[in-house]
Amino acid sequence: MKRKERVHLEDLAYEASSSWTFPHVDDYEGGTKKPKGNDYEVFLSFRGKDTRKGFADYLYTSLDDAGICVFRDDNELQVGEEIGPELLYSITQSKISIPIISKNYASSKWCLHELAQMLKCKRSRGQIVLPIFYKVKPSQVRHLTGRFGDAINQHKENLDERVVKDWEEALQKVSLLKGWESEKIDNGHEGALVKRVVRKVMSELKRLFQLIVPEQLVGIDDHVENIMSWIDVKVDGTRIIGIYGMGGIGKTTLAKVLYNKLSSQYEDLSFVADIRETSQRKGIECLQKQLISDIIGNLCDVTNVDEGISVIKSRFRFKKILVLLDDMDTNTHLNALVGDGSWFKAGSIVIITTRNKSILNEARVDCMYRLNELSLDQSLILFSRHAFRKDSPQRDYKVISCDVVFTTAGLPLALEVIGSFLCGKREEVWKDTLKKLRKVPDKKVQEKLMISYEALDHEEQQIFLDIACLFIGSSKQNPTYMWDACGFFPGKGIEVLSLLSLIKIDQDGELMMHDQLRDLGREIVRLENQKRPQKRSRLWIYEDAVDVLDSDRGTRKIETLRLGKYSRERRYTAEQFKDLINLRFLQVNGANFIGDFQNLLPQLRWLQWEDCPLHFAAANFHLKKLVVLDLSWSGISEDWGGWGPLKMATGLKVLNLRGCKSLRRTPELSPYKSLEILTLEDCWALEEIHPSIGDIKTLVSLNVRRCLRLKELPIGVGRMEELRELILNHTVIQEIPILRGGLMKLETLCASFCEELAQLPKFMGFLVSLIELDLSYSGIDKLPESISSMEFETLDASNYAWLARIPDSIGHLTSMSLLDLRKCDQLTQLPNSIGSLLSLQRLLLRGCHLLRKIPNSIGNLTSLTELHLQRTTVAELPESIGNLLNLRILDIRETHITKLPGAIGMLVKLQELSASGCKTLEGLPSSIGELVLLNNLDLGKSGILGLPESISKLFSLRNLSVQYCEKLLELPELPSGLTSLDITCQSSSLPHLSQLNLLKKLILFDCRWLECLPELPVGLAMLSITRCGKLKALTNLSNLKQLFELILDECFELTEVTGLEGLQPLSNLHVRQCPKISRLDGFESFESLSGLQMDEVFPDSSKLTSLKASQFEGSVDLSSSEILLETKAASSVDQVEIQGLDGSVSSQMLDFSECTSAGQSLDLSSLKYLRILVVTNCKNLTEIRGLDELESLQVLDISGCTSLRQSMDLSNLKNLESFSAENCKNIVEIRGFDGLRSLIDLNVFGCTSLRQSPDLSIFVGIKKF
Repeated sequence: MKRKERVHLEDLAYEASSSWTFPHVDDYEGGTKKPKGNDYEVFLSFRGKDTRKGFADYLYTSLDDAGICVFRDDNELQVGEEIGPELLYSITQSKISIPIISKNYASSKWCLHELAQMLKCKRSRGQIVLPIFYKVKPSQVRHLTGRFGDAINQHKENLDERVVKDWEEALQKVSLLKGWESEKIDNGHEGALVKRVVRKVMSELKRLFQLIVPEQLVGIDDHVENIMSWIDVKVDGTRIIGIYGMGGIGKTTLAKVLYNKLSSQYEDLSFVADIRETSQRKGIECLQKQLISDIIGNLCDVTNVDEGISVIKSRFRFKKILVLLDDMDTNTHLNALVGDGSWFKAGSIVIITTRNKSILNEARVDCMYRLNELSLDQSLILFSRHAFRKDSPQRDYKVISCDVVFTTAGLPLALEVIGSFLCGKREEVWKDTLKKLRKVPDKKVQEKLMISYEALDHEEQQIFLDIACLFIGSSKQNPTYMWDACGFFPGKGIEVLSLLSLIKIDQDGELMMHDQLRDLGREIVRLENQKRPQKRSRLWIYEDAVDVLDSDRGTRKIETLRLGKYSRERRYTAEQFKDLINLRFLQVNGANFIGDFQNLLPQLRWLQWEDCPLHFAAANFHLKKLVVLDLSWSGISEDWGGWGPLKMATGLKVLNLRGCKSLRRTPELSPYKSLEILTLEDCWALEEIHPSIGDIKTLVSLNVRRCLRLKELPIGVGRMEELRELILNHTVIQEIPILRGGLMKLETLCASFCEELAQLPKFMGFLVSLIELDLSYSGIDKLPESISSMEFETLDASNYAWLARIPDSIGHLTSMSLLDLRKCDQLTQLPNSIGSLLSLQRLLLRGCHLLRKIPNSIGNLTSLTELHLQRTTVAELPESIGNLLNLRILDIRETHITKLPGAIGMLVKLQELSASGCKTLEGLPSSIGELVLLNNLDLGKSGILGLPESISKLFSLRNLSVQYCEKLLELPELPSGLTSLDITCQSSSLPHLSQLNLLKKLILFDCRWLECLPELPVGLAMLSITRCGKLKALTNLSNLKQLFELILDECFELTEVTGLEGLQPLSNLHVRQCPKISRLDGFESFESLSGLQMDEVFPDSSKLTSLKASQFEGSVDLSSSEILLETKAASSVDQVEIQGLDGSVSSQMLDFSECTSAGQSLDLSSLKYLRILVVTNCKNLTEIRGLDELESLQVLDISGCTSLRQSMDLSNLKNLESFSAENCKNIVEIRGFDGLRSLIDLNVFGCTSLRQSPDLSIFVGIKKF
């Protein structure tokens, strides 16, 4: 966090900035990692004045609670006139942007800057923008009426006309995007809106990253459904399913559930458990004997493995079997038990669990399924089942249970072991265990995780321990150089660790490790010497490392030392390092070295010295074996005194000067003859790269991204023989130097946002190794014919504003797999030669508004897997599309297509067909029933009149949406495998649904003629019925034993809802605008209810002990809702009565805004976990008791409480960040300001009776008054 603030305060001169950033905790392990934009999944923009203390914070908290990493920027608190490059980058690199457009949004230049950037990213990068129109209408934004028009006119008087025009366009464009209008969602109730936003964000993130649906042992049906969707596809032969993941993640449990689910379909079954351990103790023959016995029913004497194989092959070939092979760790086991699957009758299924993915890679495995960690909520349920024998903690153990669960980081094994241990124990044992968990991981968990660690060789163990202590969240690139220099063979080591699920490598190449495995590695190091840190190989805790150095107790045992805290006052002497002769990694940020370092640090391979001082004070600082030098985010210039001594590092491989903003030209680079990676990213002042770069024959990567003043590269760059990556994005480079015979190995050339780059060099054709070419948003107006001689695989030409045609020669790029032409606004046609791109897998044409036709030659693209035509004006698809036998995704959303060709039934691998918003599409061809792998069919907002009967044949179809299809007259019989169904239909009845045994979600929206519901499938988990105006009764709900969410909204004739007493798992209930429902029988049985929204009637809630969120009108008793986190009283009612707040000890947010009848006194003394309290405009409120006990409170807003007269003492609110008492005209005294060290926002405007204004000089972090 400190690093982030320094960038704002020192470099961008936003002294009053209050951008709030909340990266993952692991990103700051040791305080070293600088937040990057792509650490954030969502960028949240809002006008603080309108929404900061209420809706925006509620949305942020809900996203954060869902595990989504959010960048929240509070625009009102920014002072600078220009948006900072780093914040722009955060927007650019986020995957989703959410602008909360409120009434004063357009009055903020900062907001408009952000909005314009979001829409640029939407055009250039396909970023998802999800606007929320908060108490405003999109039409007001689009037509710039009211405050929006006033704000724009005000900006025109003070700012450049072009800038304001961009803002106008941004507002108009965002008003056309699909988002949410707050006043139309659940009648303006924000809880429902937040829930929809979170659900949409999670859905989009999963799609973007192609992640599996949440994986957990509690609610294991999600995993089963995923694998069953593949099993249900009819194929010949035996299917082998491999489930892999780290030890203790729940692989065996998932496999057993699958086995039980499938067992009724098989007569011959076998479950072979603990294969790894059994084979070690008793031999593989024992496993073969068990398998044979299970299937045949007789004991068989097998004397050796070959004999066992012979028996299995001969006796099982006519048997359709189901086999579960648990905990397999070598291919020998697989070959001895099931071979390649051909030993059994077609239709057989073999399920394998393993920690070692390489087994699955080498075997003929049809489906590989990785099992990941549990979410926090699911972890609490699993823990409670072992600790309390039920799904939730006991009353007195709720808080400590959450604390214990948090330490396990979602590992089922840890939850089971620790929960079982604590079951029935006294509170003192719980507290002691929690302390130990926070310090030392649970031993029994580690014993099981140690199995994988002990299987590693010495070098692999060293890499594992380095990652656990130092490199979680770091790119694997730099550590690889160090490990290679130390003889650890990182290529093999990283592969082994990954295959054993001990580490993960994410899509950005960063090293990731589960918290339990991290703790295991650190515990192994700690046990090297429990009492003397100086006798350990790795010191990563700052306090331990500093203590060892300050007491001169360094030893040859220490190999890595992290002194990561930023401290410009620290000085480390040569004497402190004299005994660290085996130190190979040193991180010291902001501090300086003094003294004579002659012959010291002889084994140092990596020096990370971010923010190093301008004055270099060390003598003989000759690090001859250094391979990685990181001086990023320093103020050093080309004249820095350290350049000379560091030239002795002739074997240097990596030089990172990112963010050195005083660097105008690089130092001489010729001493670094072995340099491979040179990073100059974010060196904003850099104007020149020293010509000696041309002398480096080994350079592999050159990154000058966002060197905003760099106009040219040295000519020597064009001669480089080993360069593979050249990153020029966001520079003012006018020409790319490419010389004959040079850059022959260049694979990646990125020049996006190079607006001064007008043309590509004439020798472009010499780049024979080029794989990726990114020219998006550059100044180039045409693609040269010379590209025809190249072999690159990826061409990103998106957002070419003036690109009107693609050269015919593009057909020569036969190796190209991705062609991105999104948002090429002038592109009117594709050349016929595009059909020659036989390797093309993805063709992206979204937003090419003038593209009206797809050439018939597209049928030649037999490798194509994705075709995106969204928002083009294409009116028909050629029949030749039926030749695209590998097509998996077809996106024709918002096109002018009137019908689909019959040949679409030939797309045998199609999994997703999106045709939402196709207003002119009237139906689907009957051949749609041939799409046996189709999983998702989205026809929402289309003009279809009906669906063909053949749709019932789509047995792989899981998601079907015909929502907002206002012309749809009736539905045929639906496929039995559906899990999600969204319907808008004009029929008075629906087809039979009870046979949809897998259906989990059913949404009926605007079925205005629907009079009754058919029998519903018993496995339904979510039922939403909205705007079904003729529906009168909802009966027999008691059969829905798995229903957890029920929404009834705007069903004005609905009078009867029965069977609620049987809905034990129900956790969310919403009943809105159903005026004829007078009572809900069975409501009192909802012991699991955690979310509640109701109007007209609020039944007895005395038994709702699990209630976490409520929104109500009228009277409510919350005394039993002890884990209530959020409570909001509707402002539209005349009378509100709230009872039992003293029982809601875990409440985190209370919002009683506009409750004019909320009563004269409010007692909050028991709400010690309350973070947000909003009690605005409660005109009759005279007293708030217990404020001094709310030590967790961060936001307090009592604005407009004109009857509030008490003397207030805030001295105990140590965490308070925002306090507003605006227009509290009768408050005479507010004490305790001197203790509010966290306060950044203070508003006492209009407190006319206040005897003394607060002294601003006592506030360190105040941003606004």
